[in-house]
Amino acid sequence: MNRKTLVLAAAMGLLAPVLAACGDTEGGSGDGDAIAVGTTDRFTASKDVPAPLDPAYAYDVGTWNILRQTVQTLMIQPRGEGEPVPEAAESCGFTDAGNERYSCTLRDGLKFASGDEVTAADVKYSIDRARSLKADSGVSALLSTIDTVETQGDREVIFHLKTADATFPYKLSTPVAGIVNPDDYEKGKLREGFEVDGSGPYTLDAKVEGDELVRATFTRNSSYKGALKVNNDKVEIVSFEDADAMGAALEKNDIDVMSRTMSPEQIRELAGNAEDDVDLVEMPGLEIRYLAFNTDAETVKDKAVRQAMAQVINRSELISKVYGSQAEPLYSLVPASITGHSNSFFNEYGEPSAAKARNLLEESGVSTPVKVTLHYTTDHYGPATKKEFEQLQEQLNDSGLFDVTIKGTPWSTFRPAEQKGEYDVYGMGWFPDFPDADNFLAPFLDADNFLGSPYANDEIRGELIPQSRRQADRLSASGSLTDIQDIVARDVPVLPLWQGKQYIAARDDITGTAYALNSSSTLQLWELGRGVSG
Repeated sequence: MNRKTLVLAAAMGLLAPVLAACGDTEGGSGDGDAIAVGTTDRFTASKDVPAPLDPAYAYDVGTWNILRQTVQTLMIQPRGEGEPVPEAAESCGFTDAGNERYSCTLRDGLKFASGDEVTAADVKYSIDRARSLKADSGVSALLSTIDTVETQGDREVIFHLKTADATFPYKLSTPVAGIVNPDDYEKGKLREGFEVDGSGPYTLDAKVEGDELVRATFTRNSSYKGALKVNNDKVEIVSFEDADAMGAALEKNDIDVMSRTMSPEQIRELAGNAEDDVDLVEMPGLEIRYLAFNTDAETVKDKAVRQAMAQVINRSELISKVYGSQAEPLYSLVPASITGHSNSFFNEYGEPSAAKARNLLEESGVSTPVKVTLHYTTDHYGPATKKEFEQLQEQLNDSGLFDVTIKGTPWSTFRPAEQKGEYDVYGMGWFPDFPDADNFLAPFLDADNFLGSPYANDEIRGELIPQSRRQADRLSASGSLTDIQDIVARDVPVLPLWQGKQYIAARDDITGTAYALNSSSTLQLWELGRGVSG
């Protein structure tokens, strides 16, 4: 395979907050030839997760990438990043000085793909349904600042918030706020299986084998009316067992695009070959990886154990041996490129030191070596995850302070077990719901958090998170955000490791790849089209 590399400057996405022409569903390739996009994301329905694609349940990057093509939201993140802009809405905004009343007016003539009209009552139904179902995925926490939802006529929706929340427009751009038809989604029950219906740019046809979605075919929705220009008639997401299988499919022309997650070796090979029938597109990303702790578990209940791990782990060495230039050390839950970031863990612990870690354990009376198992998922964050955990195991054991074993589990088993508190220490990734520091902190630290973590800090929950949300100017929120990060570094309920870049590989007749992913790793399939090879 001949390959060439296209590296996009970070500024390309960040300096061009412009959306394509509104409501345009014309154009595209027009040849009926579906653009096939490969992924290693696995979509499985099970007893623990019977409704993986219900907007009121789904809460991972893979399922959200299905929903964002099909279920419309009031707001959307713009093509070139920046603050969210109206999508199903014609206009939205705070109507009070305290950021506690938010009003949206729907576009005129909105319809579901079924032909039914979309009304303000449907928006209220959808939001209230997600809030009342309160799924154990934790996704409803994104709507936790809502007190009541009111409608005025068929087109106006008013959100009354419990407390000021400057991030609320971002939350209305996430799939949990997706507009669903009451005829398709029961009020008190999740919709099981892989059917999805909405008013977004595409309709979905799901190919299911057993309990797994293996191919999702998206066909242009002729009823769509919104802010997006759709550049193709049909796109398919094809799920592969691993990165090697996905790469082989690209070699054989079975797919046109490789998305997440390619292996570090594949990325290096693509980047190192300058020939010309496959382009590697590198984009800035906000993905982070971290260790999470069940702070009630006996092995890590003592804060000194968690602090000692933070003191021992060498992020730079970990990255150099596993990811190379594809990742950077992270010393906070908040990535370095996000307003409000602070290097709190480096400030607290400095350079890795087994001697300092030993002092922490001795002062707390902890016997060594501390026996602990690090759990990781084998099929959700890419093929390098096992190697990453082998390096973590080696670093911790080489300190003489820990006796670490590692255990890998498929995501379909891993995630429910983590939510039930079955793991003492486990590795997770985070692809932000929206690019704001709040979304790297509240989902892990607030009540009803994404991890189901028992860790609760009253100052963070009762004072600092609410303080930060009162600031429409996010730079003004830096003080409270820094305080949160400093507390996390001292208590270590989570241990940030690295933040990564993101990549797409595509045949050179595929256009629109520069915008096919946004910084939150959202696949924007409507951007893809077919052009002329070469």
